[in-house]
Amino acid sequence: MTDTYARTANTWRNWAGNVTARPARVESPASVDELADVLRRASDEGLTVKPAGTGHSFTATAATEGVLIRPDLLTGIRGVDRRSMTVTVEAGTPLKRLNAALAREGLSLTNMGDIMEQTVAGAVSTGTHGTGRDSASVAAQIRALELVTADGTVLRCSADEHPDVFATARIGLGALGVITAVTFAVEPVFLLTAREEPMTFNRVTADFDQLVAENEHFEFYWFPHTANCNTKRNNRSAGPAAPPGRVSGWIEDELLSNGVFQVACSLGRAVPGAIPSIARISSRALSARTYTDIPYKVFTSPRRVRFVEMEYALPREAAVGALRELKAMVERSPLRISFPVEVRTAPADDIALSTASGRESAYIAVHLYRGTPYQAYFTAVERIMTGYDGRPHWGKIHTRDAGYLAGSYPRFGEFTAVRDRLDPDRLFANDYLRRVLGD
Repeated sequence: MTDTYARTANTWRNWAGNVTARPARVESPASVDELADVLRRASDEGLTVKPAGTGHSFTATAATEGVLIRPDLLTGIRGVDRRSMTVTVEAGTPLKRLNAALAREGLSLTNMGDIMEQTVAGAVSTGTHGTGRDSASVAAQIRALELVTADGTVLRCSADEHPDVFATARIGLGALGVITAVTFAVEPVFLLTAREEPMTFNRVTADFDQLVAENEHFEFYWFPHTANCNTKRNNRSAGPAAPPGRVSGWIEDELLSNGVFQVACSLGRAVPGAIPSIARISSRALSARTYTDIPYKVFTSPRRVRFVEMEYALPREAAVGALRELKAMVERSPLRISFPVEVRTAPADDIALSTASGRESAYIAVHLYRGTPYQAYFTAVERIMTGYDGRPHWGKIHTRDAGYLAGSYPRFGEFTAVRDRLDPDRLFANDYLRRVLGD
C-alpha cells in the first residue's frame, strides 16, 4: 500500500447533519487489493472500519472512530453483459452516474428510489427502495456481489456461489464486509408515463388497494393538518416520450418543490403556529400533470431541502389503518408538521434483512425540516408503527434494538450467523450495529 490515498483525520457528517464522527483516519483505496490491505492494517492496529458513501442515511450506520473508507476511487462500470442482461458496477459509483451510463447503453434498472445521489453500495446496504406492485427494492435487483471480508479475502457471491452470503449481504448494513462491486439485472430502456394528481385523504385511503393493484408503481403524499394528498402513478408506456416542458418542469420540480418549499419550511421552523396555514397552501400548489420519459427521469426527483426522516415497513394490509391512526394522532396533538407523509409499496422478497423480507409491504415515511426538533413526532409515529409489527428502514431514524428486530425478522438469526463467520472479531462494528444486531 502507498500513502497516496490516505487522508488525515477529520470530522465526517451525514447529508442531514444529524450524525457526526471523528475517524482516526480516512482512506480512499483505488483498488480491491488496496482495500484489502487497508482492512488488514486496521485489524493489526485494533481499529474498526466502516465504509461511507454520500451520507444519505439518517442513522449512524457508517459512523466510526476507527478507519473510514471512502469509495471515491472505486467507481465506474466494469462491464455490461447483454447475454445475461446484467451490469457490473464499482461500489462507489453514484446511482445518478449509473443511471445515465445505462441510458446511454439503451438499458435501465427495473425500479429505483426517488433520489439517486447515493453510492451503489450505500443504497443497497441500507435497503433503498422505491414503490412497486411487482418490482422490488434496488437490492432485490442484484445478481451478484463482490465484497472484501475482515481478513482481506475477496469473496464473490450469488445465488450459485456462497448463496448464504448472497442471501444476507445484499442488504448487509456494512456488517459483513466492504462491498466493492455489484452486478445488477437490467433490461432494455423503456418509457414510463407519470400521472400526478391531487386527491383527498379519504378517497386515497378508501381506494388504496385498487390504486396499488391497477398501477405498476403507485405512491402518495399526505400533507399533515389538511385532508389533501398528492398521488403519483407510474406505468409503462409505448410512447412517444413527452417529458415535462422545460419551464413547467422547472416550476414544479425546482421552484415549487425545492425553492418555495425551502422558504416555507424555514418560515415554519421560525413560526410553528403558521405551519397549518402553510400546509394548506402547499398542498394545493402542485397541480395535476402527466408526462412520459425514461425510467430514472420519472422515478427520481431533486431533493435540495434537507430533512430528517423515519420510515417503517408494515404488512401491506395494515397501511391504511396505521395511516389513519397517524393522522388522528397529529390532529389531536400540539405537533406542527411541515413535511408531507410519504406512502409507498413493495412486493415480498427473499433477502434476510430486507424490510420486505417474506411479506408484501407498505412504507410510511415521516420527515421534518433539518434543525426542527423531531423527537416528539418520531416517537409518537414509532409507537404507532411498532403496534403493526413495523420494520424500521435501516438508514432512517428509529430506536429499535436487536431484541425487537429478531422478533420482526424471521431470518434475523441467519444474518447474525453469517456475520459471526465473516467478522468474528467485529472489525466492522460500531454503536449502531451493536444496537440493531447485538454483539
